[in-house]
Amino acid sequence: MNRGKYRWNGIDLLHKLADLPQEAVEWVKGKAQTLAHEKKLLAAAHRIPIDPLSVEALRKRLQWKLALQEGNAEPAKEAPETEPEAKEEEQELLERILRERDVHIRNNVTRTAAYLHMYREHPELHWALLAHMVSRNGGWSMTDLRGDLLPFLLNEEQCENVFAFLERANALIFRDAYPQLLLYRASLQMKRPLFHLLPRLGVSRFMRPVWDRFWVERESGLLTVALIVNEQHYIEERVVRHPSFQSTVLDTLFFQTQTLLQLNQVLLPYVQGDRIRLAGLILENFSSVRERIEVGKKLYAILFGIRAVAEGAQAFACGRRHSGSRADYWPHLFAPVRKEPPRPRGQLLERLDGCKLRPGAAPLYSPALTDVWKDRDVEPPIPGDWFCDLSVLDYFTEISAPFSFEMTQDCGIGLKKIELAVLAGDLIV
Repeated sequence: MNRGKYRWNGIDLLHKLADLPQEAVEWVKGKAQTLAHEKKLLAAAHRIPIDPLSVEALRKRLQWKLALQEGNAEPAKEAPETEPEAKEEEQELLERILRERDVHIRNNVTRTAAYLHMYREHPELHWALLAHMVSRNGGWSMTDLRGDLLPFLLNEEQCENVFAFLERANALIFRDAYPQLLLYRASLQMKRPLFHLLPRLGVSRFMRPVWDRFWVERESGLLTVALIVNEQHYIEERVVRHPSFQSTVLDTLFFQTQTLLQLNQVLLPYVQGDRIRLAGLILENFSSVRERIEVGKKLYAILFGIRAVAEGAQAFACGRRHSGSRADYWPHLFAPVRKEPPRPRGQLLERLDGCKLRPGAAPLYSPALTDVWKDRDVEPPIPGDWFCDLSVLDYFTEISAPFSFEMTQDCGIGLKKIELAVLAGDLIV
């Protein structure tokens, strides 16, 4: 836009609004309000620090691990030898951790709740709250497949394939990360670091030096970035690059169109006054591990670097139990039970008007996850360690919130795009 001709806060803009259709006027007004809101919140935002000295210390430890693997370094004792009684105690601890993991891994709802419980117990574990919020998004995407709109765009086989993809990624991240959080909790209880047990939980050698450093320095930013890097690499070959998911989901026209239409939004609902606003970002290319990591870092900066979002998101997370229904954050647009019988194709009505319903329109059906998807066994992942070089340390830099993060209006626009695609009768295959 030519800012000399159209000033967001100038009198010229007001004159131009009179010449635009009402829908465009509302969009422009909403955009102006969004920009003003973002500017106000960013003025009070702070950066997430990553200490370069900590990164350098981490580099040296990891460099030694790689050299040891290649046979170019002498082994060293990273932890003192334990007595037989201690080894037995550690084995019992590992078994308890795996049992607790298996209790909570059942479905997206139980996994999401477990993350929040861990964060509330240990608020220094920033990643646990970030994982809770992102996992909520996973649940909403799963229930969309059984809601009012996507079943008109995807056939049953496609819905099953997309659910299997979302479920596998969500479950494997939990399977790898949650035991790490439990081991940290056990270390606190036993008043000594137990991170030498990480390999016995199948955790990458990348994480041992990170947790050792966190035990001493309590650098939440460093640990959070490390967990983001670790988990996204963990699912890269096991899910994103897996041939079955490549052919049934990622290479399909639907998934590519979803990216094109920018419908793959990651939302961070937060309470502000008497309403719930939506912060977040759009993940343009899920197939890129680099983009997934960078988006994860930016979401972290939004969630913990912007005070209003940090406080409001925690109020939302603690005040509204995750069910998988989008009614959790927008009950004025969505309902977990149908308010009217489903209409067949050819009798569909337009219901959305921006971020609100048209007069007399029933809310969109967005079911609870356990009402529409049965629990599925989590198959063990393919063994192996993703960490093979030090280039991932390039991600460890100071993080700041992006200039644009307010998603309330964009979410309404994205939802409207889906409704219009449904009304147009376009079957995306």
